[in-house]
Amino acid sequence: MSLNLTAAGLADQKAWEAAGYALPSYDREAMITRTKESPCWVHFGAGNIFRAFQANTAQELLNNGTFDRGVIVAEGFDTEIIRDMYQPHDNLSILVTLKADGSVEKTVVGSIAESLAADTADSPDFARLKEIFTKDSLQMATFTITEKGYSLKNGACELLPSVAANFAAGPSSVTSYMGKVASLLYERFLAGEKPVAMVSTDNCSHNGEKLSLALTAYASVWEENKLVQPGFLSYLQNPEKVSFPWTMIDKITPRPDGSIEKILEENGLADAQPIVTSRHTYVAPFVNAEECQYLVVEDHFPNGRPPMEKSGWIFTDRETVNKTERMKVCTCLNPLHTALAVFGCLLDYELISEEMKNPVLKKLVERIGYVEGLPVVTDPGILSPKQFIDEVLNIRIPNPFMPDTPQRIATDTSQKLSIRFGETIKSYLASPELSLSDLQAIPAVFAGWLRYLMGVDDNGDAFDLSPDPLLATVRPYVQDLKLGAPADRETLSKTLAPLLSDASIFGVDLISAGLSDRVLNAFVSMLQGPGAVADTLAALTAQF
Repeated sequence: MSLNLTAAGLADQKAWEAAGYALPSYDREAMITRTKESPCWVHFGAGNIFRAFQANTAQELLNNGTFDRGVIVAEGFDTEIIRDMYQPHDNLSILVTLKADGSVEKTVVGSIAESLAADTADSPDFARLKEIFTKDSLQMATFTITEKGYSLKNGACELLPSVAANFAAGPSSVTSYMGKVASLLYERFLAGEKPVAMVSTDNCSHNGEKLSLALTAYASVWEENKLVQPGFLSYLQNPEKVSFPWTMIDKITPRPDGSIEKILEENGLADAQPIVTSRHTYVAPFVNAEECQYLVVEDHFPNGRPPMEKSGWIFTDRETVNKTERMKVCTCLNPLHTALAVFGCLLDYELISEEMKNPVLKKLVERIGYVEGLPVVTDPGILSPKQFIDEVLNIRIPNPFMPDTPQRIATDTSQKLSIRFGETIKSYLASPELSLSDLQAIPAVFAGWLRYLMGVDDNGDAFDLSPDPLLATVRPYVQDLKLGAPADRETLSKTLAPLLSDASIFGVDLISAGLSDRVLNAFVSMLQGPGAVADTLAALTAQF
């Protein structure tokens, strides 16, 4: 038996169902026709998170009859995804939900009505996007393009070449991602200043603000240089015309895993193999993802919206979205992930889930979440922080079927420490009721990161550090240190002082805050020789 992931292949419904796949329960051809005629929802970013979350949201609405149109997806970074994966499969994909009990749920997602290359070089597709953006029916454009997708400048605060060129040329000649989106909004402006919500669902704080600032930058320059009609900037700045809701998204979607590919091939799925594009995007006919997911959205949609609350999206006000983001990022998930990432690399773990079988590491992250984090957590009111941590530590991270790695999560750690741990330290410093002496695990994570920067694991073997924009800046502080030959404590203190006092990395000046000694003591302990990281953590957690 062979299962072909195409519109024609789905006609063999019994074969798919016999293999355990849930299929679309709506008339897909009718949905496609309605969506193309009266598009409501465009999504930018055709990657795995979109297929696992947003596209499945549309599927659920279609299945339960609460909405009759699907989603149109546009890809503006790696258009090979559209050409080589979406279109050969008639915009169908398979969502494999990896449950903590070991079961696997397989769903054919058919809610994508149209896939387009958001590329001005592909004139038919971009012309189609322009047409969509002039439609009265368009209610929202959502985004999963990563935080970098909104950037207009490089690390030196210089305009990216493509952005500078687009600023100068105007909306008729755009190549940058935000330039292309700005040009599409200009079409909507020319069509009568029609309302629309521009909704970033990327995993970054204040994501709506980032999107707004990027797009208004284009409008401002274009209008100043008389490259667009007057009023375009005002249109983007009028929230009753164009809104930029803030959101908080939480769902782990690792890249397609070989073990899942094997399961699907055994089911009879043809062409289950992933491809790697020339831009190094790893994409397959399927996505694998955890069961748990959250999307909290500021409810500001000037042209209305589909009833996404019927599929679990939580709609609220901006303040609550911000509080939920802080709860997740500063206390309940991200700090725990970062701690496991750093020590997972040092202790040679290949899966985050395996780390939770280590009682010392489990105790460490429990301490970070429940003991050091919860007293200062931001409570959003719509989700319980305690229950959120319970789910993270008991269901999500230990899930043995989630192929997520410490090495992936360790990426850009220098950019994460300040928000994931520094905000907690600031709250302790500001509270007359709390004592910094209670912070024992967080300083150990900082020490672990210093030890990680040496690029030598706890066995004494070299390993590759994950990408990080500050590696060239921070590694020199530890490059002369040797495992088993710890530096003089006083000398080490002086050497590391500029780093430990850098509030841009840690969120606070650790020396002024009175935490540097605790970090140094743990770091010196971890330098004693092979096994010293494990020994240091064991001794520390024994005190908890």
